Amino acid sequence: MASKAPPIDKRRQILDAAIRVFARQGFHSTRVSDIADEAGVAYGLVYHYFKSKDEVLNELFSERWSLLLSAIEESDRGGISPRAKLEAVAGFIVDSYRHDPELMKVIIVEVTRAANSFGRTHLAEIRRAYDSIAKIVADGQEAEVFRRDIDPTFASMSFYGAIEQLLSGWIFEVIPASDTDFDQAKSLLVATICDGIEPR
Repeated sequence: MASKAPPIDKRRQILDAAIRVFARQGFHSTRVSDIADEAGVAYGLVYHYFKSKDEVLNELFSERWSLLLSAIEESDRGGISPRAKLEAVAGFIVDSYRHDPELMKVIIVEVTRAANSFGRTHLAEIRRAYDSIAKIVADGQEAEVFRRDIDPTFASMSFYGAIEQLLSGWIFEVIPASDTDFDQAKSLLVATICDGIEPR
């Protein structure tokens, strides 16, 4: 007797379709019917799982951002140098783009840069990531491997800002985006930031 195929997770199917549509035509130009068409489901089924396209975007952001927060916290718990911790965080973000560029495009363009809408809604989650990176910097200052005259929060914002700008360069295809470029970016990004906060 042939085994049955596992049931299709319709909610996941809708979320994955939303990523493709948001990345292709932008959140504000997307209608719920566009998501339903992309997912190959009835229009009403989207509303069965989500109240609006805003809730779909919120879910996509929260899923990915929770993984980033976990990655930062995991790297901070590791018995490695502060610089290696920052390299692990940068590596996680770069690899996230490498493996799921459409989702990362949606998060960068539609959430973290949307200061008047979704970005403001998720400020607490976004700040938690900044604060966790700032803690790595502050711990490095305590260990005297980073300069003490640079505010950890400023260093954290610079670190994440550099990563976001790098992702934007790939998203808008203004810089090369090969596997070699991704691998080089991890170390070059951390070198650029850390060489500025390490003691002379």
